[in-house]
Amino acid sequence: MRRFTLLLCCVAIASLATYAQGGLLRKINNAADRAADKIINKKVDDAVGTNTGTNSSTSPSNGKPGNKGGGGLISTPPNVAENLTAAETAFKGGNYADARYSVQQAMLGVELEIGQKILKGLPASVAGLEKDTANDQVTSTGWGWAGLTIHREYGKSDKQFKVTVANNAVWMNAINMYFNNAGYAQQTNGQQNWKQIKVKGNRAIIEYDESSGYKVSVPLGQTSLMVYEGINFANEADMMAAVNAIDLDAIKEQLGEK
Repeated sequence: MRRFTLLLCCVAIASLATYAQGGLLRKINNAADRAADKIINKKVDDAVGTNTGTNSSTSPSNGKPGNKGGGGLISTPPNVAENLTAAETAFKGGNYADARYSVQQAMLGVELEIGQKILKGLPASVAGLEKDTANDQVTSTGWGWAGLTIHREYGKSDKQFKVTVANNAVWMNAINMYFNNAGYAQQTNGQQNWKQIKVKGNRAIIEYDESSGYKVSVPLGQTSLMVYEGINFANEADMMAAVNAIDLDAIKEQLGEK
């Protein structure tokens, strides 16, 4: 019954929107959004036991103990040798689904090992900035470099340099839009904020934003790209000196993109 009533309300609002002026429509939409937010927030509060205003981890409403910590999960990439053995065993037994899964896990394990090798090959310091291994990251959402992220940060005081290898279709589409743009550069208030360049012979885009600093993006293949980000670099030349300190050719070779 409540679903039917909700459907009627939606139809009524849609009909009203057809005849409403822009200002009235915005008011209706805003009111609907606020009402929806209240309903969602209340359902979430009820679900986690916070509708009384208390912290569920310390004072759960149902009287059961709440978790106060635990250290999280240990990062355990797939064991390549074990998965290859499991794949062979499953294949011989005619269990092809398990064989395929184990092969995929083995491939993922190899890719994560390559990612760790790339991190180890990065310099200890760039432009006078020391590496921050606490923020090192190697992740992949699936074999075949799907969702690949290899990340390293360098910093000192308020100056920061980030290096990221990513398999990200959204980022790649954005870069391709820059490359396909007939104009060489875009300007805002007379200030050039992006242009096409080359990094060690590779086509690239450099961008500058007053709030986020410099960003250089270099495609490495069909879906992978290298992204460099610099905060509080003095100028473009300062940023490019840091970018060129990274052995891009070695990274491409390890990814099989050379």
